[in-house]
Amino acid sequence: MRLSVQKFQRMNSNWILIISSSLILVSYLFNFITKKTNIPSVLLLISLGVGLRLFADSRGFYVGRVNDTLPVLGTVGLILIVLEGAMELELDRKKSKLIWQSLLAALGILLATAFTMATPLAIAYGDFHRGLLNAVPLAVISSAIAIPSVANLTDPRKKEFITYESSFSDILGIMLFNFVLMNDELTMASMLHFIVEVIGILLMSLLGCIVLVYLMSRITQHVKFFLIIALLILVYSLAKLFHLSPLLLILAFGLMMNNINLVIPNFLRQYLIHDKLDEELPVFKSITAESAFLIRTYFFVLFGFSIDLQSLTNPKVWLIGTIMVTTLYAMRAMYLKWILNIPLLPELFIAPRGLITILIFFGIPATMVLPDFSGVLLFTIIGTNVIMSAGLIYYGRQTGKVIAAPELSDTSDLPAGS
Repeated sequence: MRLSVQKFQRMNSNWILIISSSLILVSYLFNFITKKTNIPSVLLLISLGVGLRLFADSRGFYVGRVNDTLPVLGTVGLILIVLEGAMELELDRKKSKLIWQSLLAALGILLATAFTMATPLAIAYGDFHRGLLNAVPLAVISSAIAIPSVANLTDPRKKEFITYESSFSDILGIMLFNFVLMNDELTMASMLHFIVEVIGILLMSLLGCIVLVYLMSRITQHVKFFLIIALLILVYSLAKLFHLSPLLLILAFGLMMNNINLVIPNFLRQYLIHDKLDEELPVFKSITAESAFLIRTYFFVLFGFSIDLQSLTNPKVWLIGTIMVTTLYAMRAMYLKWILNIPLLPELFIAPRGLITILIFFGIPATMVLPDFSGVLLFTIIGTNVIMSAGLIYYGRQTGKVIAAPELSDTSDLPAGS
């Protein structure tokens, strides 16, 4: 009996290794397909997960609670994605207007979309607070999808705008969700507490970034890159326990790493080994990008595996999902056109929902999740990614330039300052 159990365990381990490595190979194949067809690789990975679930069900295979691993993978993936995108951005005074413009766009579109979406949900379910809590995840742009999708845009300003906007949207979306979750009503006291919290987070982020950059320049061990990533994950997780928004720390650290001379004061720069930082920054970028690719692959496949396909057969899901998708693009179009006064192409279409949407949705208490809203979540994710893909293809044809979506892990084509 003992031998048979050991043999089963070896077979089980071998199959886990085979499947895990095969997913990476298939994900690289999806990158190639994405470049040729402009279909987001996220949709291909989710479809693969759905296919694996159908196969497992048809064979009577039971896989443990996949949903339990998704928040962990998603959180690590989010940290790596924001870090990866931030380390590709180069700051200078000439870009201050662009940064403020993208920050205000992220904030304005997020608030307008969330509150507008919450209104029909409040009418349907009789609870505005509950409706807003469910609407916030759908209002946040996924930087995990948006940043790689604009890597091949020929206009660097458009590329930078989307990179900044989607990163800010992730951060502001988490902050808004935490605020709505902790406050049933909008009062002056709750707003003041929120403002104090934001100021505290900014100061903590600045101090934490300086310490991390110092460690980066001083540690001599070859494993220090994963040590830095581990410290970022640790700080992020500890801050989340207190319902803070530590994604600011991740964004600030990435920006600081790529803009040492501009961000760190002169009296502190003397303690850094600049030559070492310049030499190792490309290596750190590469490790971060490859790690993000790995985590994203497993996350979206497992998400597809966990999907309840029956939810998409519900007419109510299609009705609410259509309202949500229409609302988010209407709010985005009005803000870009009337407030920023910029062309709608292709910025209007680059508003995908994905990893951050799923993560925030998982944070809603079970008693506060609206009926059938997991189906609406899936409908919105698929719909916005399909629209983004079609929009990029259309924009490429209108401008006479083919815009091929990059690989899931490929941000190396971003030029300095992107």
